[in-house]
Amino acid sequence: MNKSFLTFSIVLGVFGIINTELGIVGILPQIAEHFQISASQAGTLVSMFALIIAVSGPCMTLLFSGINRKKILAGVLAVFAISNLFSAFAPTFTALLLFRLLPAFLHPVYFSVAFAAAASSVSKEQSATAVAKVFIGLTVGMVIGVPITSFIGDQFSLKAAFLFSSIINAIALAGIAAFIPSLPVKSKLSYGEQLTILTKPQLWLNVAAACFILAALYSVYSYFAEFLKVVTGMNGKTVSVMLVLFGLSGIFGNLQAAKYLSKNRLKTIVFYPLVLGAIYR
Repeated sequence: MNKSFLTFSIVLGVFGIINTELGIVGILPQIAEHFQISASQAGTLVSMFALIIAVSGPCMTLLFSGINRKKILAGVLAVFAISNLFSAFAPTFTALLLFRLLPAFLHPVYFSVAFAAAASSVSKEQSATAVAKVFIGLTVGMVIGVPITSFIGDQFSLKAAFLFSSIINAIALAGIAAFIPSLPVKSKLSYGEQLTILTKPQLWLNVAAACFILAALYSVYSYFAEFLKVVTGMNGKTVSVMLVLFGLSGIFGNLQAAKYLSKNRLKTIVFYPLVLGAIYR
């Protein structure tokens, strides 16, 4: 199997999942209007999704650690595709919330497997670059998925927006099933051996940094479309353009980060949160 094609298939799956997770950001105003709820209530579709990922991530990743990686990638995408299909026909906001939250438990499982599969497909020196390429699926999901979902919801309907996400995940599932070879786990560590990583202070430092940085990023991004519509008075098409610009900057930053991490990992890790904080200020 060509390594670049394997990476592309994994990235497409990341795009499908991120489109489900973040695509809803662009249609929060329509959801609030459709179900006659407040913007903060609609925002729980984003915040609760993220909370489930944070709480269940370590346990779910550990639970699925011994399963064939291809089966995990395909299985998670199938759940996301079905979830979006059901969301398109949700009769109430409570039902929509339920359909949204169930696949969130599998979100970290896909990402952990995707990063591991990408890193193991190249040499150790190129692993950071391979992981960065997988991250491109995330940023492209923000650049293309969020604005397109916003545009579809604005021009057609909420049902069409959710069906779009379902189709994207289904296509990614087909790609994983057809083009990625079986990826069995050859040397599975026991649960106890895997849990010993929790005793390392460096892990908790990294977790804390990731939590604060992502909280800062998504607290802004989650209500980006709502802010632009309500506060600045932009229409749906203009909001879509702004979401594209936001995402394009993410792609550029992701590519640059891969280069900086390869050159000097410590400086990149130290200066990134400082620069992010200065921008938000």
